[in-house]
Amino acid sequence: MTAAPARKLAETIIPVADQAFVVDCSGALWWDDRQTLVVSDLHLEKGSSFAARGVLLPPYDTAATLAMLALALDRFRPRRVIALGDSFHDGGALDRIADSDRTALGDLQRGLSWIWIEGNHDEALSGILPGEHATTIDEQGLVFVHQPSSRPARGEIAGHFHPCAKVRGRGRGIRRRAFASDGQRLVMPAFGAYTGGLNVRSGAIEALFPRGFSAFMLGDERIYTFPQAHCLPD
Repeated sequence: MTAAPARKLAETIIPVADQAFVVDCSGALWWDDRQTLVVSDLHLEKGSSFAARGVLLPPYDTAATLAMLALALDRFRPRRVIALGDSFHDGGALDRIADSDRTALGDLQRGLSWIWIEGNHDEALSGILPGEHATTIDEQGLVFVHQPSSRPARGEIAGHFHPCAKVRGRGRGIRRRAFASDGQRLVMPAFGAYTGGLNVRSGAIEALFPRGFSAFMLGDERIYTFPQAHCLPD
């Protein structure tokens, strides 16, 4: 896949358990010390899954998501990628994926160490795709996992909830994908083109941060940071 030239975007660096990460406008997370790019919840082939149930969506989500991923890879040039679970929308996704998209995914993986974390949607695909497969990764005091633990965390990076933040701007509510973090746990936004989002003020997300959190809202060319109290419910 040939990606368009990557733009230089403003960087927002946040700590998670004494490690520094760049939160990117694409929804990816960059760990410079390990030359690692982290993405979560690609949900490839969500469109074809819905179509099989009679809900017709344009069948371009996989191509669009892989194109966005290609841009992020071109921008950061990682040595390793961690895909943090629910990379595919269901266990039958590989039977439906277009040959061109399967080829594009293989092209993106070429020359990279690639780790697939098992999610609740794609557990049936564990071990099938090229690359390493795991349920969690423990490294440098950090745990990479798909679904956040229900226990207090120190050094956890997770996905699953597809967080979005809503704030008031120019007299109206603005809702965008967002990272949520308290410096010890970070929950990543969904990277996939067709993924919805759960408001960071929902009980499921707020319960993960009993001491409060900051939302890092994705803009087109920069990240906007808001304390929990400034985020609005839906």
